[in-house]
Amino acid sequence: MQLKKKLQEWPLHLMLLPGILLTLLFSYVPIMGIVIAFQKFSPAKGIFHSKWIGLDNFRYMLELPNFTSILWNTIFIAVLKIIAGMIVPIVFALLLNEIAGAFFKRTIQTIIYFPYFLSWVILGGILIDILSPSGGIVNQMLGIFGIEPIFFLGNEKWFPYTLVLTDTWKHFGYGTIVYLAALTAIDQSLYEAATMDGANRWKQTLHVTLPGMMPIVVLMGVLSLGNVLNAGFEQVFNLYSPMVYSTGDILDTFVYRIGLLDAQYGVATAVGLFKSVISFVLIVISNKLAGRYAGYRIF
Repeated sequence: MQLKKKLQEWPLHLMLLPGILLTLLFSYVPIMGIVIAFQKFSPAKGIFHSKWIGLDNFRYMLELPNFTSILWNTIFIAVLKIIAGMIVPIVFALLLNEIAGAFFKRTIQTIIYFPYFLSWVILGGILIDILSPSGGIVNQMLGIFGIEPIFFLGNEKWFPYTLVLTDTWKHFGYGTIVYLAALTAIDQSLYEAATMDGANRWKQTLHVTLPGMMPIVVLMGVLSLGNVLNAGFEQVFNLYSPMVYSTGDILDTFVYRIGLLDAQYGVATAVGLFKSVISFVLIVISNKLAGRYAGYRIF
């Protein structure tokens, strides 16, 4: 029986083979490049013949005058994105759940979900036009109320918050669908019982809906800890400029500039490894917390 079962399953294992090969080729083989972080890397010599310098690249990284501000920018922007990326979808899901008309509800869902499918290359061009200090629709609307034009993408004070707001606008549609799915799992008899006890819609939301959503809210919040150092390379790269480096430069864009543009491959790899190690630790912690407080298990 065991042999017969294995013979029946071999086509399924064969289907997995391309995925396994691609994973090995693009995810595991490149791990060898980590050694560059400990070398004075020269493309002409390669990783096998470049000079070994130990932790010098990490020391140089930590001694850079702007590294602390770049690390702070990354954490600040990422944390704000995580907070806004949870609050806005939850509130919108609660509001959308109160709409009775199915057609209108589906239309709103489609509209808010659409930006999620657009790349930051496309959205970057759109936002540059919309947020332009001269002729942009946002500044035109602000002008109606007598507010002076704001250079959202060129003002170092406004830029981090512009990143957070635009990222939330792009992704909250996806989060809304996740929380709407959580709402459908709530036992409807709880609402009937609350109604019989005299609870209005606000009381029902407070004492039935929110507690019913809490497991998925905790799960999404805990799992997002692993993204604390991921402030969004594509978005920042397409929207930032040297004028906002002081508040908008993050680890990923710093690695791009120092690695690909300045050809300091060793230092760039050291920064990337630093980020990866911290992210790995945060992901392990988040999975432990998710298992403890939300019953989440990956195996």
